[in-house]
Amino acid sequence: MFKKAVEAKSLQRLSGADKKKLRRSVKEKFPRASDVDVDTLLPPKGDITVAKFQNRVLVYGVEGGFPMFFDTDGRGSDIYPTVYALWMVPDLLPAFMLKGGEVSRFIIGGADLMFPGITIPPEGFPSFSAGEPWAVKVPGNPAPIAVGATTMNSSEALKAGLRGKALRITHYYHDSLWESVEGRFVPNAGFFEDVVFPDPSSSSSMASSLCEGDASADRRSDNEEAVELDAANIVCSEGDPASSSQLDDKNVVSEQVALELSGLEVAENDEMHSENQHSLSTEDVDVLLDRCLLQALHTTVKDKDLPMAGSTLWSNHILPCRPSGITLDIKKSSFKKLSKWLQFKASSGVISVKEDKHKKEVVLLSVNRSHVDYKSFKPDKRQPDKIEQSSDQAAIETPSQKLLEIEEVYKSSIHVNPILAAVGADTGGYFSASEVTNVAFAYVEKENLVKPTDRAMVILDTMLCDALFKGAIKKGSAYPTEIHKKDLGALFLNRMQAHHKVTRGSDSVIRKGAVKPIHIMTERRQGNKKVTKLSGFEIFLMDAESLASELQKKFACSTTVAELPGKKGHEVLIQGGVIDHLAKHLIDQYGVPKRYIEVLDKTRK
Repeated sequence: MFKKAVEAKSLQRLSGADKKKLRRSVKEKFPRASDVDVDTLLPPKGDITVAKFQNRVLVYGVEGGFPMFFDTDGRGSDIYPTVYALWMVPDLLPAFMLKGGEVSRFIIGGADLMFPGITIPPEGFPSFSAGEPWAVKVPGNPAPIAVGATTMNSSEALKAGLRGKALRITHYYHDSLWESVEGRFVPNAGFFEDVVFPDPSSSSSMASSLCEGDASADRRSDNEEAVELDAANIVCSEGDPASSSQLDDKNVVSEQVALELSGLEVAENDEMHSENQHSLSTEDVDVLLDRCLLQALHTTVKDKDLPMAGSTLWSNHILPCRPSGITLDIKKSSFKKLSKWLQFKASSGVISVKEDKHKKEVVLLSVNRSHVDYKSFKPDKRQPDKIEQSSDQAAIETPSQKLLEIEEVYKSSIHVNPILAAVGADTGGYFSASEVTNVAFAYVEKENLVKPTDRAMVILDTMLCDALFKGAIKKGSAYPTEIHKKDLGALFLNRMQAHHKVTRGSDSVIRKGAVKPIHIMTERRQGNKKVTKLSGFEIFLMDAESLASELQKKFACSTTVAELPGKKGHEVLIQGGVIDHLAKHLIDQYGVPKRYIEVLDKTRK
């Protein structure tokens, strides 16, 4: 949530009534907090400020001091303490204990907490519910390093074999919220810039045995060795033998933890791989990048997953394809940045990309599987097996995500019909984004339209020029005679008719245009009663009557089904204000992506 710096829209003081309301909310949300704890975090006579951000997040803090709490949705229902508050009152939240300080690198790097990284206490696994706020601690250090919400309850976690995501991290030490404080600090000497180890001052025996000048370095070394041995045991228990040398042990542990932490987006600052990284030249890194990209395109990047964000391509597909014991760092290449490298690969025609100006990153649109580089590459046979196995395990752990599949498909238009007919493609069929791009490049190859003097340029003949620009250029303007290869796929795709394919189990339907979202609205009726309206769910292959019956049992309230006036479809009316729980139910049980749910609460001022 605070991975990137976001400026606050406004900053204001809370009134006396709002301060009392906030204190009551904190006491209700955190039953462990005593009155003294609340007074420590929110002084009764002190000024409390609230900062409002663009993403609706509210941050409460002591004026001239530190942020103490933040509200993720701005409605008061999801309040979390900051690490500054947890350092002042460490037992404010229950905490998961990591298996070692080395694992904290990934939490500080922005990853969510996975069950394999948690230490199970001798008294047994703790009991918790889904959506509860929990903290994260390092063994031997009383100061929490992060806070988040549980993704499932304890019984579900045990049924899943303690696999998968345990805590969705909302805030952590060294994120943008921590760094936004002018007088930011660390609670003890165990906190380093990119890792947290046990607090040296808490171990008196160790302190007495070491001289004062070398104590900090020696303690850190001892902690690292203990953590590596513990992590190596974890890896061995899953069938991967530990390496004979200390350096190989580090590499194996880092590889395993990186694969477990699905939220990790950047694995390029790991100091444990520094020795291997320094041994690679810039040319070696460039070659390794190309090989890992082609390996990923052959094994894990599927056409149905496109378009795909560049960061997702890097973390979930390219990094897992690197050789064992090697760190792949884009900064060590000649391109320095991921966006520049992807744009360079797009200029060769093997992939098609575009820049998302809102998210400020490059998006992978399609893969040209007929490209000579793609065809000539022979993927490693062992790598796909590992990836396929991990994907199968993910499918078993989260079956609800497989209930619904949404895919963008494209149909031919009068502009591009001649091109499809020329390469023998079905003019009445539906194509994925990559298949559309393949059609364009197949025509270029068939007609030999690549410019001899510049292989990155495509010469436009009459048919291809009309397909790309006819009707799109103002009268009197000259038509282009050539275009760059990286622009061909996107231009050709824009001339197709966009559709979407929705699949649920064995049922599948294709509709024209983009996917329309589900609408959830709560309003007041006579007698000041609330009613929640749900519409637009038919697009996701849900039956109105069955859904109404299920929601009636789920929320223990009456439900009715009404036909929408002047529109196709139905509307489910639910007695009561269940807007938040209803949205969560659609996401968890029906697999509806969050971006396809629009919520409007007319009862809140």
